[in-house]
Amino acid sequence: MAQNSTAPFAPFEWMIAWRYLRARRAEGGVSVMTWISLIGITLAVFALIATLSVRSGFRAEFVDTILGANAHVTIYQLGEVAQNGQIDRSISNYAEMAAAVSKVPGVTRAAPLVRQQVMANKGQSNAGVEVFGIAAEDLKTIPRIAHSEHARGDIDRFDEGIAIGVGVARTLGVDVGDTIKLISPNGVKTAFGTSPRVNAYEVVYIFEAGRYDIDRTRAYLPLAEAQSFFNREGLADELEVMVEDPEAVDKMAIPLLEAAGDRAQVWTWRDASGSFLNALDIEDRVMFVILSVLVLIAAMNIVSGLIMLVKNKGRDIGILRTMGLTEGSVLRVFFICGAFTGIIGTAMGVILGCLFALYVDQIFAAVNYLSGGTAWDPSIRGIYFLPAKLQMGDVLSAVGLSLGLSFIVTIFPARRAARMNPVEALRYE
Repeated sequence: MAQNSTAPFAPFEWMIAWRYLRARRAEGGVSVMTWISLIGITLAVFALIATLSVRSGFRAEFVDTILGANAHVTIYQLGEVAQNGQIDRSISNYAEMAAAVSKVPGVTRAAPLVRQQVMANKGQSNAGVEVFGIAAEDLKTIPRIAHSEHARGDIDRFDEGIAIGVGVARTLGVDVGDTIKLISPNGVKTAFGTSPRVNAYEVVYIFEAGRYDIDRTRAYLPLAEAQSFFNREGLADELEVMVEDPEAVDKMAIPLLEAAGDRAQVWTWRDASGSFLNALDIEDRVMFVILSVLVLIAAMNIVSGLIMLVKNKGRDIGILRTMGLTEGSVLRVFFICGAFTGIIGTAMGVILGCLFALYVDQIFAAVNYLSGGTAWDPSIRGIYFLPAKLQMGDVLSAVGLSLGLSFIVTIFPARRAARMNPVEALRYE
C-alpha cells in the first residue's frame, strides 16, 4: 500500500500514468480528444517555429541587401540657390571631405558619388536607370555588387565601360560585351535649347545584388566619366560612407557631421528603411500573439481529454484513494498524463519546424512549381526567394510557450481528479 510520505513523482505514479496512457479507449484510456490535442500542439508549434524562422530570415536578408549594396551613411551638402533658381547640392571639396570623414573612428571608407537618373537604350528597348558615378576601388568594396554570386563579366574592367544590374540587362536584352546608350535630358546647351546627351558604353560587368529594385534600376559608371557625362566636373552629389558596425550607425551621426563640415547633412540606412523595419517588428509581435493563441487552443484540448480520462477512471481513483494514495499522488498521476501529451506534441512540432527551416528552399521551390511560378513575386517582396533563419531563441520561445501552456491547463483537471471523494466515486460502481 502506498504511504502518505511518498516523494513527489514516485515511480509508481509514473507507472499508473503510463498504464492509463497505454490503455485502449474501451478500457477508459487515451481518448480521441487526446490524439487531437497531440496533433494540434504539434501543428501549432510547427507553425510557430516556421513563422519565426521565416520572419528572422526575411529580416536578415532584407537588412543584408540594404547594407550590402547601399551606403550605411549618406552625407549631403545643404543646398544653395543657383543662378537658374534651382537648389544646388553639389560638393566641390569632396576629396577633403572624404578624407576628413574617413578619419572618424568606425568608418571603413568614404567615397564621393555622382548620382543621376537617365534613360538606358539598346535597339528598341529602353529602361529608366539610376547611374552611380564611383571610383573603381570604391566599387570593389561594395559586397553585394563586387562579390555578387551570379555576376557576369570582369569588374577589373570597370574603368573601360559600365556595370549594370541583372534586371537592367534583362530589360534591355544585353549581355557582357554589348554596348548600351545612356540618354540624359540635361545635355549640351545650344542656341536652340538643351540637347539631350547620348553616350555609348560597353557592358563590362553585370551584377545581382539580390534586391529586385536595385537589380532593375541601378548602373555604375567610373567617377570621372560620370562627372563628364552629367556636366559635374570637379563636383560630387553625395558622399557614400561605410562603417564597421551598421547597427550602431545612429551613434556616429554627430561625429560624421562634425567631420563633414557645417553645411553637411547625414542620412543613415535606418532613416531610409527604418519605417519598414519597424513595420516588420510590429508584424512579428502580432504574429507571435496570434500563433500563441493557436498553441493555447491546442493545449485546451488536453483539458477535454483529461476530463474524459478522469471520468472513465473514477472507479480506479476511488480504489486507489481507499488504498492510501494521497490527493497529491492522484494529481501528479493525471498531471503526468496531460504533460506527456504536451511534451510529445512539442517535440514533434520542433522537429517539423526545424526541418521546414532547414529545407525551406526545396519546399518553396515545390510550392512555386505547383502554383505555376506565382507563389513569390520579387517585384512586391523586394527579394528573390523565401528565406528562413533558424535561431535558438525562436525555438526556445516556442518550446517554452507550448510546454508552459500545456502544464498550466493540465493542472485543473488533475486537481479535479485529486479532490474526487472516493466514497462518491465508488457509490455507483
